[in-house]
Amino acid sequence: MHTWMVGTDGGWVIAIGRIVLGVVFFRSRSPKSTGMVWWGRNAKHCASIPRAVGSSRTVAALAVAAEFLGGLGLIVGLLSCVAALGIAVVMLVALVTVHRKFGFFMNWFGEKKGHGIEYHVLVPALALIVIFKGAGAFSLDQVLYQNVSAQNRAAMEAGTGRGQ
Repeated sequence: MHTWMVGTDGGWVIAIGRIVLGVVFFRSRSPKSTGMVWWGRNAKHCASIPRAVGSSRTVAALAVAAEFLGGLGLIVGLLSCVAALGIAVVMLVALVTVHRKFGFFMNWFGEKKGHGIEYHVLVPALALIVIFKGAGAFSLDQVLYQNVSAQNRAAMEAGTGRGQ
């Protein structure tokens, strides 16, 4: 496994951002991915995803998978850079294709037809931190990175004859 995919400095501040982003996406996207009625969502909402994306069911399914699996990956800290990248891409596409016409601010009071882009700017910014800094503390990525680093050190020592 490539170290860039699991590399992290082990910081707990990054871990907080990663976990919060993961919980938000898991919580809000799991009804879409399962098609079940969870947390007040309904099947009609889940069926409307392809229309909202303005594309095929395949693209919609990939977007939902990136959000749902990305949320799970961020919560446990597994392949967090890839998970964050998937979420960032989906949010940027939503920003450009759906939400930019409604301005910057969310529709907190139901005064407009749709929501603005403030959420869709915030999520990719937080995802970029995870993409470039790694999963942080309390992550499976940190465990994998330490294991891969130890294996690389052992291989380098064996190759240079220092391990003998």
